[in-house]
Amino acid sequence: MSKNEKGRVRGPATRVTHSGREPLAQHGFVNTPVYRGSTVLFPTYDKLVAYDQRYTYGRNTTPTTDALCEAIGELEGAAFTVLATSGLHAVSTAILSFVEAGDEILMTDSVYFPTRRFCDQVLARMGVKTIYYDPLIGGGISELICDKTRLVFTESPGSQTFEMQDIPAIVAAARAREKWVLMDNTWATPLYFRALDHGVDVSIQSATKYIVGHADALLGTIAANARAAPHVKRTSIALGNSAGSEETFLGLRGLRTLDVRLERHQRSGLEMANWLKAREEVAEVLHPGLPDCPGHDIWKRDFLGASGLFSIVLKPVSQAGLAALLDHLKFFGMGFSWGGYESLVVPFECSNTRTATAWKRDGPALRLHIGLEDVADLKADLEAGFARMAAAGS
Repeated sequence: MSKNEKGRVRGPATRVTHSGREPLAQHGFVNTPVYRGSTVLFPTYDKLVAYDQRYTYGRNTTPTTDALCEAIGELEGAAFTVLATSGLHAVSTAILSFVEAGDEILMTDSVYFPTRRFCDQVLARMGVKTIYYDPLIGGGISELICDKTRLVFTESPGSQTFEMQDIPAIVAAARAREKWVLMDNTWATPLYFRALDHGVDVSIQSATKYIVGHADALLGTIAANARAAPHVKRTSIALGNSAGSEETFLGLRGLRTLDVRLERHQRSGLEMANWLKAREEVAEVLHPGLPDCPGHDIWKRDFLGASGLFSIVLKPVSQAGLAALLDHLKFFGMGFSWGGYESLVVPFECSNTRTATAWKRDGPALRLHIGLEDVADLKADLEAGFARMAAAGS
């Protein structure tokens, strides 16, 4: 909850609807318009040399970017919020805000693969060492923290494999050694997990996903607490972060329905997860909202809800059978990203990217994003796919 200027508590649905909007400052129009531009004029020489006005250059900020930053900042409870051109751009900017040559960072082994690639290819070239850790380590991470450790990076649940991290325990261990904690919080958004309230210093979202919500723009957000804010602000300016005007507007547009969309994604996702759990073709369902899923207790303790993204592991099947399942689905598209209104499915294999933990399953794994379609249609689509898979043989 947050308070408005009169001290009344504002709930999450009210915040996503009203934060970052000033209709009377926009001639009464409900939505902040798209401000496109690079040059901003100064009225006098004195103001120019003093940089003395709210807007100075289009790359720095505009009324459109200010509106989204204000709204995200209120949702996150942040001291400073900045936009990035994508989720990966937000991740890389946030990490670069704290590291320098000779540092080490601790990175969850279940992290989004492009983040791993950034660490292994870019940070390594800069002289920053990445040490991958078991996402289930919890407070045991204290044993990995040393003088060279600069930050701990978390992502809960884990990308693709959905391990739940004990964020409060990790934060306690890191704070005891005065280390930074960063979190990719895209899955839950601040509506279902307020990372900064749990002691995380920087909360990162790929706003491409649920904030935009319509699969039509790339965008990232970085929200920092008071002690991390100067580092993030300085680095963001130096790197020339500048989210596009149209993309920012689409982020604002999507934000207004985030609460109701997430509620639907959660409800449909849980229904599909339970249905798939009962299917004979499915060996395992990886959804922290299911009571018998590893990590459910942490999810129930710390999170306020679940999104529509989870994974399943099929029983062993041939490549021909898997192709028969996937190739002719009507409502599940095959494509990367997630968080839009549409349902998606992609197969994944991460055993060759893990270094601190092992991923061993006998059958193929699929990541599913449950969109806003009728659940009955999604079940029928997969049921027909399973029939094609059986006909193709194992």
